[in-house]
This record gives sequence, structure tokens and C-alpha cells, in this order.
Amino acid sequence: MFLVCSALAWIVIKITRPPKHLEGLILGCCSAGNLGNLPIIIIPAICKEKGSPFGDPKTCHKYGMAYVSLSMAIGAVLLWTYVYNIMRISSSRAMMTSGVISESQQNNIAVVKDTPNDAYTLLLPNTEYEEKVWFSDKIKRSLWKISRNLNFKTIFAPSTIGAIIGFCIGVINPIRKLMVGNDAPLHVVEDSASMLGEAAIPTVTLILGANLLKGLKGTSTPVWSIVGIIAVRYIFLPILGVIVVQGAIKLGLVQADPLYQFVLLLQYALPPAMNIGTMAQLFGSGESECSVIMLWSYAMASIAVTLWSTLFMWLVI
Repeated sequence: MFLVCSALAWIVIKITRPPKHLEGLILGCCSAGNLGNLPIIIIPAICKEKGSPFGDPKTCHKYGMAYVSLSMAIGAVLLWTYVYNIMRISSSRAMMTSGVISESQQNNIAVVKDTPNDAYTLLLPNTEYEEKVWFSDKIKRSLWKISRNLNFKTIFAPSTIGAIIGFCIGVINPIRKLMVGNDAPLHVVEDSASMLGEAAIPTVTLILGANLLKGLKGTSTPVWSIVGIIAVRYIFLPILGVIVVQGAIKLGLVQADPLYQFVLLLQYALPPAMNIGTMAQLFGSGESECSVIMLWSYAMASIAVTLWSTLFMWLVI
């Protein structure tokens, strides 16, 4: 999904031609959806609703939160490896072009010579040479270029570490029996983590509101770039999600669970991830523009997510 969204973002960049320092931001906003707090809010609300199409509220909440947590964990890993490095490379190129790099940006941005000129060119085959090259050689060359520019320290960001620990606890049976369940010896650890997690949801929502408030001040963000991001996230991506999920169901790759199918579809209709704003602040590139993009994206989300959620329920029930 991240790669397909990046291809759509590349089309937006080519059509709207934004400033160089915004290319990575557009790629990030199109590629990464808010797989964190929004599904955690939406799914329990649907389960508790009277006449919920997903059956018993307790069972719906139990399995729904499991599906959402898995999606959030995988999304966090991809966000801090793929999107982070794309934005880092793009911002470093923009700073090199302008010739202004502060000391803090030098610490956060690893500038490497002979790298692609634009962030989106990392996602495309190299067209510098006209001679024919074996497809396997093209793949090796692209992987080598990407790996040479990756910042592997971000793989161990707090959210990624949490996802890895969660996978270990869930997959390794002895550890799961030791910590998960009412009869587990270390059940207090699960309760403590659950209480902290529940408190984090409203906290993150408040932070989101504060970030959106900055967007009201207005900047010179290209209008058509914002329109392109909204079109990708709320039109093309949900349609693609319906095609992918329905195709997987017909091929027997997805289990016949309406709630699971709904969560899969919902991932394709979410606004951009909040952590993209954190990355923009970290690199000092496109911070104010990110606030404007987030403002309009989340303003449209109130309509788009509602409409697509209704359609998704109709498809899976």
C-alpha cells in the first residue's frame, strides 16, 4: 500500500510541481495514513453502537482492537523506516539546493553524494542510462541506492520498539501466557499497559488539535498540491482498497470475518499520519505547510471517512 500510494504521490508531484522541499512531505502524506488513534477510536465506537452490524459488543471490541493493534504496529514500523527516510532524503536535497543547512539539521540529515535528485526518484527505476539492463540488475541497483541512504537508527524509534515487543509477546506462547490473561502471573503488566494506552488516546487527539490550529495561520502551500493529496487519500486510495480487499476475498486470501474486512478497508480511507508533522519539524522542512495540509485533510476526513465507512459496511455485511 505504501509503495502504491507513493506512486500516486509521484503523479501529484509531477502535475502540481510543488517546491522541492515539499516533495518528501507530499510523498509522506499520501503514503502513510493515520493507522494509530483514529481506528482505535472508530472501531470501539462502532462496536458499542446499538444495532452494530458486527454482533456482540464485547466480542466485537475484543477482536476489533486486536485487528487495529496489528495494523497500527505494522504501520509504525513502515512509517519510521520508509516514510522517514524518504522525507529525510528529500529535505537534505532541498537544503543542499538552497545552500542553507543548520547545525541541528546536519545532525538529523545525512547528506550523501551521488544520490537521486528528488525523493520520488528512489521509487522509480534509474533512467540515467539508455542501454538495456537486466531487470534483476535494476532491482539490485535501486535497493543499493536506497540502503545507502537509509538511517537505520530510526528503525528503533520508540513506536517501532513497542511494536517489536508486542509481536514478541503475542507470538511467543510462554511469554503470552505469563503476561496476557486474567490468570497470568504478570497480569498487572498488561493492566498497566492498557491503562497507559487508554490515556494516550485523548492525549494524542489533543495534540492533533493543537497541530491543526497552526494551519489556520495560513502559508504559501500550493493549493493544487493539497487538492492532490486529498484526492489520493479520499478518492483513489479507497477505490484501490475496495479492489484489493475484494480481490483478496474472492481468492480466499482474507478470512470471512466482516469486522476484519472492514478494518482492512478502513485503512485505505484515513487521513495522513500525525507523525509526518513530527518528521517535518525534525528536519525543519515544510513544517508550516504540513500544518495546512493536515488541517484540510482532517477537515475533509469528517466527511470522507463517514461516507467510506458506510460503503465499507455495506460491502462486508
